[in-house]
Amino acid sequence: MSGIDHDLFQHLAGFDTPTICNALEVARGFRSTEGYTLQPLVCAFPDLKPIVGFARTATIRAARPNERKGDEARQHRIGYYEYVCSEPHPTIALIQDLDEHKGTGAFWGEVNTAVHKGLGVLGCVTDGSIRDLDMIAPGFQLLAGSVGPNHAFVHCVEYGIDVTVAGMQVRHGDLIHADRHGATVIPLDLLPKLPDAIDLCIRQERPILEAARSSDFNIDMLRRAMAEADEIH
Repeated sequence: MSGIDHDLFQHLAGFDTPTICNALEVARGFRSTEGYTLQPLVCAFPDLKPIVGFARTATIRAARPNERKGDEARQHRIGYYEYVCSEPHPTIALIQDLDEHKGTGAFWGEVNTAVHKGLGVLGCVTDGSIRDLDMIAPGFQLLAGSVGPNHAFVHCVEYGIDVTVAGMQVRHGDLIHADRHGATVIPLDLLPKLPDAIDLCIRQERPILEAARSSDFNIDMLRRAMAEADEIH
């Protein structure tokens, strides 16, 4: 993607992921059951603002030793790091755990969050486990399937491939929006439409919320508020 609008990314990071999901419905003109995480995830830092970046995808295993040995293993590992720091930035790691018991070993902890943050990665979404919660690189967000104490034999199997993380299918380079609720893929063709779609969602919700929060709220007020919301386009 050329001509990245970083101001737009910052704008989108000002809204939670559920709002982005609502806006995507407006932008595409219909609801969908695809393109977002479907399974619960642990958020290491719920108070961090949402992150928006391009997917860097990989798969991991921890239940058995790496089949690559010696120099081959080292070269593959540095190849993965070269991949995650590739342009365009910003980036988010999307990591699928291939083990039968996901979370057998944590790929994410003090060391890997420091390395990834230093390479320009904003955070990670994984169905694997995380650890070292008190020592994670400051400002680095983690959404994970579980929290665990050990790294076992964890290693990267492949990178730059299609993955499925918590039910969300992701390809290399997909634009991701994530926060404590989960993550969603933003189709690039819908990206320019999102600011107006977000604004419309907020304006349509406002009359209903104002009515519902009033001290004398009743069903008649709800009917009027819903009718008013229907007239907002």
